[in-house]
Amino acid sequence: MTTTERYLTEYVAWLSIEKGRSPATIEAYRRDIGAFCAWMTQHKLTVTSVRDNKFEQYFNELRSAGQADSSIARAMSSVRGWFGFMVDEGHLANDPTARLKGGHRGRTLPKPLGEEEVIALLDSVPHSTPSDLRDRALLELLYDTGARVSEAAGIDLSDLDFDEELILVTGKGSKQRLVPMGATLRSVLRDYLGAGGRSEFPDARKVTRLFLNARGGSLTRQGIDLIIHKRALTAGIEHSRISAHVFRHSCATHMLAHGADIRVVQELLGHASIATTQVYTAVSVTSLQREYRNAHPRAHE
Repeated sequence: MTTTERYLTEYVAWLSIEKGRSPATIEAYRRDIGAFCAWMTQHKLTVTSVRDNKFEQYFNELRSAGQADSSIARAMSSVRGWFGFMVDEGHLANDPTARLKGGHRGRTLPKPLGEEEVIALLDSVPHSTPSDLRDRALLELLYDTGARVSEAAGIDLSDLDFDEELILVTGKGSKQRLVPMGATLRSVLRDYLGAGGRSEFPDARKVTRLFLNARGGSLTRQGIDLIIHKRALTAGIEHSRISAHVFRHSCATHMLAHGADIRVVQELLGHASIATTQVYTAVSVTSLQREYRNAHPRAHE
C-alpha cells in the first residue's frame, strides 16, 4: 500500500467511524478523491509535492470536460476535506487546498444526545460480565472526557493516574494532554480493572492498552464503534444517531450548558483553535432557542 493509499484509507475510516457518514456518501468521497489521485499519478505528483496551482488546473480540466458545477463542487469538498484531514493528523505541515476557491460547505452543527439519553444509555449497561464492565467504562470515558475514538483506543494502563485523578490522552499529531477523571469514571474504571473485569480477557497481562477485545488484543476504533451501536440498540437509541463523536459533542455541549468556560472545554477536547470549540456554543444557543419557544408564554403569536 502506498502512502497516498494509506492516507485515503485512514480518511475513509475516520469518515465512517468518527463522522458517521453513510456508505453512499463515503463511496462518493472515495470516488472523487480516487479520481484526483489518478490525475496526480498521471502528472507525477504526490500528496506531499502537489501545490495549490495544481488543484486549479485539475478542476479547470473537469470543467472543460463538461462536468456539472454540482459535481465539481462536491469533488472540491471531497479533496479539501481529505487534505484538511491529513494536516490535522500531522501527515502534512500545510494545506495546499487552503486557497482553492469554491467547494465550501456550510458547517453543520453537531447533534448531541440529551443529558437524559446519555444517562439512560450508560445506566442500561449491566455489570454482569467482563465485557459489560469494559463497555460501561469505555462509554463513560468517551462522555466524561470528550476523547476522540482514536484517543480512547490508544490509552494505556500507565496513562491512568488514580491518585491525581487524571488521564494522559495522546491526540492528533502525538500531542498529549491531561484530562480529569471524574468520580463516576473513576468508579467504573476501578470496576473494570478489578476482579472479574479486564483480567478475564485472554492475555490481559501481556497487553498495555486499557481496553481489550474478546481475543485479548487492543480494542480498535472499529471495535469501539460496534460496542456503541450495540449498547445504543439495547437502550432504544437509533444507532444512526450515535457514534464516539456524538459522545464528544455531547460532553462539550452539556458542559457549556452548565456554565463551563469555553477555553476549559477547548483544553479538555484538545482543540488547537478556539474557533473549533465555538461551534458548541452555537449548539447551546440552538438548545436555548428551542427551550424558549417551548416554555415561554410570549414566544408564539
